[in-house]
Amino acid sequence: MGVFLIWYSLSKVSLSELFTYFKNANYSWIVLGMFCGLLSHLSRGYRWQFLLEPLGYKVKLGNSIMAVFVAYLINYTIPRAGEVARASVLTTYENVPFEKGFGTIVAERVADLLVMIIIILITLFIQFDFIYQFFIQKFNPLHIVLALFVLAVLALVGFMLIKSSSSAFALKIKTFVTGLLEGVLSIFKMKKKWAFIGHTLFIWSMYIAMFYFTTFSLTELHNIPFGAILIGFISASFSIAATNGGIGSYPIAVYAAFSLFAIPEAPSIAYGWIVWTSQTLLIILAGGLSLLLLPIYNRNKQSVNP
Repeated sequence: MGVFLIWYSLSKVSLSELFTYFKNANYSWIVLGMFCGLLSHLSRGYRWQFLLEPLGYKVKLGNSIMAVFVAYLINYTIPRAGEVARASVLTTYENVPFEKGFGTIVAERVADLLVMIIIILITLFIQFDFIYQFFIQKFNPLHIVLALFVLAVLALVGFMLIKSSSSAFALKIKTFVTGLLEGVLSIFKMKKKWAFIGHTLFIWSMYIAMFYFTTFSLTELHNIPFGAILIGFISASFSIAATNGGIGSYPIAVYAAFSLFAIPEAPSIAYGWIVWTSQTLLIILAGGLSLLLLPIYNRNKQSVNP
């Protein structure tokens, strides 16, 4: 899938033309965008501690931050597999039960989803015509409703079967779900709710800032309207959620959004590749370094608890 999307995006702009955009880009703005991305990841690692504390786990900040970077790195292989890896890091180095750690990650995603909905609503208010046109072209509302209905029925049938079963497999699932729910509900038990909300808003502000600042790296995008920034950001965010790290899909998503504002094809796709490449480089460096440093950082603890 990723290979096809890469080929499709490169069919819109030649490789030599893409290299020219990279060569002529203003890297001061790209580095500033990377710095905003770095701040968002650090804040996410720090925010995670607010969810773990109500469960009785005070984890090291270094472990929570490195777990976040590892998660982002793993997501480039299998979509959402990074969340499993992230919870596993705390299970290995902080003795946090996997299901509880994973539950706090789900709680995080719920908070992030609410912020994303707010961003969409603000964007919808600012640029209603463009948002409406984009989603009508890309998604069939009837298909979405039918898919959600089928998933709801399957989930209900599965829930009833597991609830009434006393098999070892069903008991394991019940134990996992109980721990998962405990982790999710930790968001309501936090003592530092306002700090959690503040970090959540900061994380998403940095995401948008990263996307916005990087537009100044290309002269062709200097006068881009802020509504296009928001729509492009939303479209690009969905591409990351739908594929493994947005490989190939990120530039196409940016182009699809920018095209609604009659922004030329070549700089739109080139910009998408510049943002994706710079942020991916950041994740590869920080994620790879985290994988190397985690055993060293926790060496003393491992020697005490072999």
